[in-house]
Amino acid sequence: MSAVQPHHILSDLDAIETREWMDALTAVIEKEGGERAHFLLEQLLEHARQSSIDLPFSANTAYVNTIEPDQEVHCPGNIEIEERLRSYMRWNAMAMVVKANRHNPEDGGDLGGHIGSFASLAHMFGAGFNHFWHAESENHGGDCLYIQGHVSPGVYARAYLEGRLTEEQLLNFRQEVDGKGLSSYPHPKLMPEFWQFPTVSMGLGPLMAIYQARFLKYLHARGIANTENRKVWVFCGDGEMDEVESLGAIGLAARENLDNLIFVVNCNLQRLDGPVRGNGKIVQELESEFRGSGWNVIKLIWGSEWDKLLARDKDGALRKIMMDTLDGDFQAFKANDGAYVRKHFFGRDPRTLEMVSHMSDDEIWSLKRGGHDPQKVYAAYHQAVNTKGQPTVLLIKTVKGFGMGKVGEGKNNVHQTKKLSDEDIRYMRDRFNIPVPDSELAKVPFYKPADDTPEMQYLHERRKALGGYLPHRRTHADESFTVPPLEVFKSVMEPTADGREISTTQAYVRFLTQLLRDQALGPRVVPILVDEARTFGMEGLFRQVGIYNPAGQQYTPVDKDQVMYYKEDKAGQILQEGINEAGGMSSWIAAATSYSTSNRIMVPFYVYYSMFGFQRIGDLAWAAGDMQARGFLLGGTSGRTTLNGEGLQHEDGHSHILAGTIPNCISYDPTFAHEVGVILHHGLKRMVEKQDNVYYYITLLNENYPMPGLTPGTEEQIIKGMYLCKAGEKNKTRVQLMGSGTILRESLAAQELLAKDWGIAADVWSCPSFNELTRDGQDAERFNMLHPLEVPRVPFVSQQLAKYDGPVIASTDYMKNYAEQIRSFIPKGRTFKVLGTDGFGRSDFRSKLREHFEINRHYIVVAALKALSEEGAVPVAKVAEALKQYSIKTNKVNPLYA
Repeated sequence: MSAVQPHHILSDLDAIETREWMDALTAVIEKEGGERAHFLLEQLLEHARQSSIDLPFSANTAYVNTIEPDQEVHCPGNIEIEERLRSYMRWNAMAMVVKANRHNPEDGGDLGGHIGSFASLAHMFGAGFNHFWHAESENHGGDCLYIQGHVSPGVYARAYLEGRLTEEQLLNFRQEVDGKGLSSYPHPKLMPEFWQFPTVSMGLGPLMAIYQARFLKYLHARGIANTENRKVWVFCGDGEMDEVESLGAIGLAARENLDNLIFVVNCNLQRLDGPVRGNGKIVQELESEFRGSGWNVIKLIWGSEWDKLLARDKDGALRKIMMDTLDGDFQAFKANDGAYVRKHFFGRDPRTLEMVSHMSDDEIWSLKRGGHDPQKVYAAYHQAVNTKGQPTVLLIKTVKGFGMGKVGEGKNNVHQTKKLSDEDIRYMRDRFNIPVPDSELAKVPFYKPADDTPEMQYLHERRKALGGYLPHRRTHADESFTVPPLEVFKSVMEPTADGREISTTQAYVRFLTQLLRDQALGPRVVPILVDEARTFGMEGLFRQVGIYNPAGQQYTPVDKDQVMYYKEDKAGQILQEGINEAGGMSSWIAAATSYSTSNRIMVPFYVYYSMFGFQRIGDLAWAAGDMQARGFLLGGTSGRTTLNGEGLQHEDGHSHILAGTIPNCISYDPTFAHEVGVILHHGLKRMVEKQDNVYYYITLLNENYPMPGLTPGTEEQIIKGMYLCKAGEKNKTRVQLMGSGTILRESLAAQELLAKDWGIAADVWSCPSFNELTRDGQDAERFNMLHPLEVPRVPFVSQQLAKYDGPVIASTDYMKNYAEQIRSFIPKGRTFKVLGTDGFGRSDFRSKLREHFEINRHYIVVAALKALSEEGAVPVAKVAEALKQYSIKTNKVNPLYA
């Protein structure tokens, strides 16, 4: 059941006294107004609290519209013209989906698409596009629209009337491969100048939008952009609100007074399969969730036709039926007819049945839900945009499949309805008065009025008044920056002093600290933390640049007497998200796409435990790729064996494999400080100077060791993913050892053991990115397959190893699959062995963990000897000898299953 029923019902022991209290309150409301009545009630409640009386609580109001008819702001638009335009859009949206599903390809399968969702939202979109939603212009930064993914046909239909899309594009809905089509849902990657935000992975839109609204406030507070008149509009389905991401951050929105944020929840009461809350009331449930979190809640449930009935409802009989009726029943009403509604809704009480006795069944059927009343939608929007100090949620009740008739209106299967019969199409034509003759009906033609008609002139005039057409996405920022030269970061690039050790995490912090000092680019850096600054040695930034808090710091921090105290500031630069990886990633996305949403280049650095990155927020990382995000993700304490003591849930052995699934994510697992510096600098050059649509994932270590410094000339090889770190001695029998991250140091130790114990030379290769090596190799193989008569391209791995003899051993702190990716690019005839950390992590010291996962120096030596024996370079007995010499337990359980 939804949260609409009281926990207990008290009996009225004195009805006369109760009536006197009610009459007194009514008199105050009528003579002194609602604010005075509110004040008196607050005083009474506080007095009751002081007397320790158990107070009733409900975050719900009656199941009626929040805005009374006499409080509605009148819509200034031409309602008649807007209705005609809406009808044309409904028709074209329907035609687009129906046409797309008439192809019947030989390999089977339909293209899909959705008609019912836009049918329920058309009035809400009409009000927004005609009166509220600003495009980016000289005087306005533009509103951000998170459009419910399944209504994309309706948005395309509008853009078609506006002349922004062609009929050919509509005919190629969901047919994108040849470059003429329209994407199924909002995808900036696929339509980079049209869609702003991907929303169809349910729940991500609401979550990202909250942090987008917060980031607009951040930009304004820091003086980077004037965002005070911009709004973030978020369209969600009522079923979508069950996704934990949808409601997970609404407390932040209220806590930070995000009055630039407006949620519109389309409460058509239906999910894909059936009712959202058949036995409850989703509007009331959501009202309590949002109001309890501190949001301004506006309910729009009933259309104007209900106003007279409610005005006559002096004893509350109609209101009671409205409240008592379950959503499952409301759905059934809209799937039937007026006679059914008369009997099963109004017929529940003789008083309400009498109330509609003068109405015909058709008139009862014409009693609309609030979301299909343009005047009431306008009034609700107007109140929302003028609300100060709170985010607003509009809970708007609609009918899914409105206007589709018996084929879908209010039916459980309407979400999947994409093929209509001629009779169904004729019904929609007649209902919305579309000028398509019977002779053309079977073709389901698109309809577009002539440019000089009043409808088309009105359409363009309204968008001109609001700054231009939407949705629209900016692909590049107008501003530009020059990245400081690599020499500026010499503290990262140079060798550590004798006896001095640092970690790659410390190298990153040094780089970041230096970048923050740059007068031009420094203010655009956005450090993002999830309550782990001290883990990563970043607490020094607290005092240096401050933590953003719109309320400032109204308390005295407990560590105020320390140099690196916890400093919050209204213009702070750090975004501290607390224990909230999804929030951290959403803030990162907002900053990483600021070039597009706000015409401001920002450089976000989000650092977190690597295990709690892609594995935890993978859907957001994929959305970031879709949104063409630009920024740095830093996976700290990375690898399966570096975080000794933390155990299974913390030890990451697969984040690079996950990162490799995102095409525009460039990932690296550096070992040394100079590698970190080269990679970060290259990323800045690509994302800031060139404005390339990529983002970087870099894993960092918490192990301290000496840093060798940059060898000039290796920078390009570092970026490509592989360079010779340390050449071996001159010896005919030799092997090639590849490694990354912390395990490269085990390869270096193995190099010494091979020379000392076995007389074998080893060349050690640092491979900061097996993912980049893989992409390069696959690209070369693809070219060679498609261009057989041209000079073959050689993968970079092959180029690097060509002059160095011997089998190849790759070892990393990640699953074997990570390094296995390059097997195809190892020069022919060379044995390739891979060591990795397959299996669950566990707590212990690093040395024990590396022994457990069989990736330490001893296992690298054994793998090298085994590979040499397979090539006939050493006797196989040497392998057995090494196993014994290094006390390797040959019968222990495979770590994959341990």
